[in-house]
Amino acid sequence: MTTEQLKPPEAVSGGLKKEFTLRSAFTIAFVFISPIVALYGVFALVLTSAGPAGWWAFLIVLVGQLLVAGVFAQLASKWPFEGSVYQWSRRLAGEHYGWFAGWAYMWSLMVAVAGGAYYVATFLPIILGTQPFGSTTKVLVAIAVTMVVTALNAAGPKAVKTFAVLSLTAEVVGSIVLGSILLIGHRNQPLSVVFDTAGTGGGDWLWTGLFAAVGFVGWAFVGFESAGAIAEEVVDAERNVPKAMVASLLAIGAVVLFSGLALILAIPDMQAVVSGAMLDPTAETAQAALGNSVTKPLFILIVIGFLASMMAAQTSASRIIWSFARDDVLPASGRLSQLTGRHQYPLAAVVTAGTLSMIVLCAGFSAKFYNTLVSFSTGGFFVAFAMPVVAVLVYRVRGRWTPGRVTLGRWGYPITVVAALWLLFELVNIVWPRSPQLPWYENYAVLLAMAFVALLGFVLWFNVRTKVARLADPASAAPPVPAADSA
Repeated sequence: MTTEQLKPPEAVSGGLKKEFTLRSAFTIAFVFISPIVALYGVFALVLTSAGPAGWWAFLIVLVGQLLVAGVFAQLASKWPFEGSVYQWSRRLAGEHYGWFAGWAYMWSLMVAVAGGAYYVATFLPIILGTQPFGSTTKVLVAIAVTMVVTALNAAGPKAVKTFAVLSLTAEVVGSIVLGSILLIGHRNQPLSVVFDTAGTGGGDWLWTGLFAAVGFVGWAFVGFESAGAIAEEVVDAERNVPKAMVASLLAIGAVVLFSGLALILAIPDMQAVVSGAMLDPTAETAQAALGNSVTKPLFILIVIGFLASMMAAQTSASRIIWSFARDDVLPASGRLSQLTGRHQYPLAAVVTAGTLSMIVLCAGFSAKFYNTLVSFSTGGFFVAFAMPVVAVLVYRVRGRWTPGRVTLGRWGYPITVVAALWLLFELVNIVWPRSPQLPWYENYAVLLAMAFVALLGFVLWFNVRTKVARLADPASAAPPVPAADSA
């Protein structure tokens, strides 16, 4: 039996209910990417790196990620199983390869949750009208925010879907409506400003300016694949999951490009933004245009957007953990693979994902902590994305690829080639140390963090490697899912 012919998970275990339709799968993916998170989370970083011309970084990354989404759509249609990247990779390139792909994806998701919580903690003092939190308080508040998100996920799929819909409404108000108001009535810059580097990047703007911005924006356009992480809970997943992934990325891209352009054209003092004197160009531009009364409502919308994105990321992380545990390749797999309540959702995996994100936050006492989280989670996502895409490319080169219900036809091969090249470029771009003036441990913080997670993964894999290898044996099926806990 080849890796591609592995038994589908539902052939050896079951229990998950079809709680998500195309619409709700799209909503989960949409709020994970989140136009508010995608734009506001990196807007200042992009402008200080590349000036107003950094707007093009959003378009570049969107095109690159659409290529990846096209490849993922085919994989999700062929193997619509819980765990997405993990399940796809193990069927393409073997159990050990798949295990490490899932490990990278799992930690990228949990670090993304930690980054979102840390960002929310920086906004809460403005909403509450208090002084900015000190570093210790900020970490404690971020942990509390993560606990709230974990409790929301622990309430089950209906609570997740309800909050996702509410967040979607907030996203529309916070992005499209605000962008329209700024674009129509508060333009302070000419349209040509998007070709102005504003003196950023020094003598090599392409590499130290635009490409640095592309690295930050990479964090903004991940999450579309979250529809695949819940595939076994989606009705008619072979069709609906690919649609949800591609549609959510297209919708987010359109909103971000529009809102980003509106914000850039409304900035009253571009040099203040580029120099870093204007610390929060989103809020200060909106405040200059609409008055002080808009600041608090805008920040409330931003917090809602981040909470929803965290919720969706944690949902995906818990499903990856559950998928690992169902295959019995994690410690405490028996407990982690249990399904709870009448909705049969993986409560133990949800709590574990939340706890691990809180542990990450305990390291958050550095001023560079948020930037490191953004860069690490982005790098982790691109490692995890590259593994199945490169494996598909190898399949195509060898003439072994057979599509599922969704296919790219004759465009499949060139799209896969370009998607693989894009992911490899962006990965190098993200981890490349561009700041030699910083201490080495800051300049190489992303690589060091990725090396630590990889080492941790190797230690864990070494202890479960025989179980991982056994999955390839057709005589050895995954253990049945333990009986569900009482509601």
